[in-house]
Amino acid sequence: MEQDFTEVIRIGLDGEHDAAALFGSMDANLKFIETHFGVEAVLRRDEIVIKGERAEAARDVVKDLFWILDSGESIDKQKLEYVISLHAEGASYAGSDFSRDILAFTHRGKPIKAKTRGQKDYVEAIRGREIVFGIGPAGTGKTYLAVAMAVSAYKNKEAERIILARPAVEAGERLGFLPGDLQEKVDPYLRPLYDALYEIMGRDTVLRLKENETIEVVPLAYMRGRTLDNSFIILDEAQNTTREQMKMFLTRMGFGSKVVVNGDVTQIDLPEGRASGLLHAERVLGGVDELAFCHLTGRDVVRHSLVKKIIGAYERYEKRDKPSADGARDARDAAGKSAAPAPVRKGKKSDLSGYGKKGKPFGYDKKGKPPGYGKKGGPRKGP
Repeated sequence: MEQDFTEVIRIGLDGEHDAAALFGSMDANLKFIETHFGVEAVLRRDEIVIKGERAEAARDVVKDLFWILDSGESIDKQKLEYVISLHAEGASYAGSDFSRDILAFTHRGKPIKAKTRGQKDYVEAIRGREIVFGIGPAGTGKTYLAVAMAVSAYKNKEAERIILARPAVEAGERLGFLPGDLQEKVDPYLRPLYDALYEIMGRDTVLRLKENETIEVVPLAYMRGRTLDNSFIILDEAQNTTREQMKMFLTRMGFGSKVVVNGDVTQIDLPEGRASGLLHAERVLGGVDELAFCHLTGRDVVRHSLVKKIIGAYERYEKRDKPSADGARDARDAAGKSAAPAPVRKGKKSDLSGYGKKGKPFGYDKKGKPPGYGKKGGPRKGP
């Protein structure tokens, strides 16, 4: 008779934890754990029974979920996936201190925390360095966390003003002339910064502080010629700055100020042939000790889980397919352009030098014969 060596682990439920909050609607979180670890998990009245070769790994994840609920946080699929990824690296959510660090509170009283280790490193760099570059894909919380840190610095009397800047660059399309005065024309480009401020401080508070210039939300072009002391300065969408603009912005920093520069180098909207100031700054300033460059990745995405998959797919394409595919296409385009004949248009002399009104070269007779030929098509004799 064969012995069954399948591991069986039982986790007691003390009644203090809501099963729906722990395992999700229709036990969705528990089913996700079953699928990921290849185990069987049964939820009973006072315990959870886990069977399978990886039952111990599944148990560690479940214990982390208990800890998350005890700390007052909610559990969703995104957080569950991140907890599992931490355990795959030999770490745990409970053992990481980033979830305990409250950066600020929204105007509704919700605590703002770093949700990943990459975000935690980014926040610590902002606390410890005077200039920080946050580089990473969309959805990694670069802007939101920077604004939260700026609000915290203002409330703690560490900064007298909050200044948010963004280059007014269109994302691959022409919007034409926008209605309104100058501020109303640039506000659409600055909307993401307003959204973060409204979420954290509330609309009324932001408008009041903006009116007395404690908060400024301005396009990057407005920064030239200024010196900003005792300010928390954030440059968003920095990948769309030119090298000259980046140098201009960084040299606006005055005494007692802190600067945060954010950007996603995979979404550069500059005209073709213009180098990104963010990429150039990393090459030039990488050796300056007082600065920090924090690179966030797809693992730090805190939006919909599908966003993480989309970013991962684009990253794989950029690394593997794009150089060969785009290179081949560019070569074909270049060959096609060099081989394409110049268009010939009939009409005025100015259309093509040396051609007449009927499209024939000057000097040809009415029958289209070249100069120097007689009526019968042979060469003319004599002068």
